[in-house]
Amino acid sequence: MTAATAYIAVIRQDGPWWIGWVEEIPGVNAQEQSREALLDSLREVLREALEFNRQDALDAAGPGAEELALNL
Repeated sequence: MTAATAYIAVIRQDGPWWIGWVEEIPGVNAQEQSREALLDSLREVLREALEFNRQDALDAAGPGAEELALNL
């Protein structure tokens, strides 16, 4: 189990759309018609990106690799 981590989302309204991205993770962005829908989408895309990156790192590390939580 990992500790909860906060990420920073940059959001703004652009005409009828809300657009946003997560500062810390390239490629985590979304566009929705409401602020709440945008935040939900950003959370989902962030979860998917973190899981993909985690699995990719474990696959690259190979057998015997160890995962450690780092707290800043």
